[in-house]
Amino acid sequence: MNKAVELITEWGKFDGRHPNGSVEDFCRYYLMDKAEKESNTWQSEKWPAPVTLDFALMRLIGRVGKLHTIYSTSATEGTGINSSDEFSLLNAIQCSNLPRKTEAIYTSLFELSTGTDMLNRLKKIGFISEQDDKEDRRSKRIQITPKGQKALAVCRKRMGQLAEMEFYDLTGDEKRWCLQLLGRIDDKFSKLWLSHKAKPFEEIYKEVIGEPASKEKKKS
Repeated sequence: MNKAVELITEWGKFDGRHPNGSVEDFCRYYLMDKAEKESNTWQSEKWPAPVTLDFALMRLIGRVGKLHTIYSTSATEGTGINSSDEFSLLNAIQCSNLPRKTEAIYTSLFELSTGTDMLNRLKKIGFISEQDDKEDRRSKRIQITPKGQKALAVCRKRMGQLAEMEFYDLTGDEKRWCLQLLGRIDDKFSKLWLSHKAKPFEEIYKEVIGEPASKEKKKS
């Protein structure tokens, strides 16, 4: 195939998946895609045993998430907000118009019991208030109090500084590229996780991947 035609074909594939991507994004995508086709394993000094690219990425995201939890504990100290989880829950409440408890909890990706415990604590310290749901008398709607708004503003500033610190070594283009790639995963599974709660993993895997978990995924 003519090199120009090949390049245009690859650009078409990229543009279809990333319509907002720049030329620089395409170049990175093309090089990474080429490297992936050559090898579907990853090995580093940190983890010498070779693993699949999927596993390496999952492990990396998990470690970054744990590190974020460690530093966010320091960032939220003294604000009245106990954790990044409570911060996320308060943000979900603020961004909604008098949400039901379950709406705020599930939007923040929490189990009902965990989210309920956090809401009870936030209510007890006066950060949120409840009112009857006019559409459903069995439900309550919640909102942030002035006291909670003040604490959230302080915490949001701290968390903004934490975000700046965590991604300080990445360029603007690299950050946008990460958002574009990982945002697709967030969008996909944010819509699926509630429907997957009561299902066994084998069934979830088959639904998402399209084949049984016991069957090795075919390499392209």
